[in-house]
Amino acid sequence: MKNGRIIDPSQQSDEVADLWIKDGIIVDHRSVDGENAEVFDLAGNWVVPGLIDMHVHLREPGEEYKETIASGCRAAAAGGFTAVACMPNTKPVNDNSSVTRFICEQAASCAARVYPVGAISQESGGERLAEYGEMKAAGAVAVTDDGQPVVDSRLMRRAMEYASSHGLLVMSHAEEISLSRGGCMHEGEVSTRLGLRGIPAAAESIMVYREIALAELTGARVHISHVSTEQALALIGNAKARGIKVTAETAPHYFTLTEQAVLGYDTHAKMNPPLRTEKDRQAVRAALRDGTLDAIATDHAPHSVLQKEVEFNLAANGIVGLETSLSLSLVLVREGVIDPVRLVQLMSCAPAAILGVAGGSLRIGEAADVTVIDPQRRFTFSAEKSHSKGKNTPFDGWKLQGKAVLTLLAGKITHRDL
Repeated sequence: MKNGRIIDPSQQSDEVADLWIKDGIIVDHRSVDGENAEVFDLAGNWVVPGLIDMHVHLREPGEEYKETIASGCRAAAAGGFTAVACMPNTKPVNDNSSVTRFICEQAASCAARVYPVGAISQESGGERLAEYGEMKAAGAVAVTDDGQPVVDSRLMRRAMEYASSHGLLVMSHAEEISLSRGGCMHEGEVSTRLGLRGIPAAAESIMVYREIALAELTGARVHISHVSTEQALALIGNAKARGIKVTAETAPHYFTLTEQAVLGYDTHAKMNPPLRTEKDRQAVRAALRDGTLDAIATDHAPHSVLQKEVEFNLAANGIVGLETSLSLSLVLVREGVIDPVRLVQLMSCAPAAILGVAGGSLRIGEAADVTVIDPQRRFTFSAEKSHSKGKNTPFDGWKLQGKAVLTLLAGKITHRDL
């Protein structure tokens, strides 16, 4: 790869240079036979460590009509991702080594690396802990009951202690269910106008406070998923300042859209946590800049029309995001909220470090998981033409700028649009 702008925060690198790959590994140019090498002239493009999405739903096993591991990985590669971490709310729930192993086996020949995340509790029922040691041995990298909160604080404390002893990250779906139950969008002026039951911002921040308190009590690491509110961000920032082991992610829809997207009862704007206010959106953008937020993840949640083309309050939560995440995040760069180096940190280096997995670097000797980005490429996103089985997105038909034009997994091209 010649003449690309190589951006690698892990090496404090941001320069136009060449990248050499041999046998799936990044190597020194002296070890490559230049006459027989395939050369890509990438002038004007960014060459970055393969993007890593630490929060996706692949639906397999159990709901393959929504998404399969293979189709999800194809969508990931098209979006510039070389690795994804998949949530455990499959059918059956990934709460044991058999399901974890199945996911790894299905992913072995796919277009992206797949890191299973196991359930915190058996069947994600919130009553008894799952067997973390067995799941880790089978390939799990973290635990969560994503999709629903762990209501029992004592169980969450035990989960943190147990996960810590196995070197696993605890990921929290922060939701105070007694406040959010029955709600289907953010509680405020818009929900009142639409006659929809709302979910207050406090439903998120109360549970974030609990997770921080338990992390401080146990000394364990906790990661707050899909943060959407200014209140929660203030708590996370304060906890970090006090040295508590907390990290956090947000998703592109929270720094791109607001509750206004629900006007018209568009179920493609229904998600959990819900889209919030403009003030919250600006707080999320600021937190990506100042380090309060550590990562951008998609919360890719494919659904069929059976779950989305219904009344708003009955529709399933979630949208697909693997093929729009990079383009929406590049808006932050063009608007000066973050710079390109910070973008790569948020979408590659930090997710790898938080999950404790390989990747996030273009160092010599590392697997050649590489994403090439054309920051100027303009296109209209078409949900119908996307690689995911899920077409549930509010960004269908949006005119976007910047996309992945080449994705390599261990040196093998998994997506090409040069």
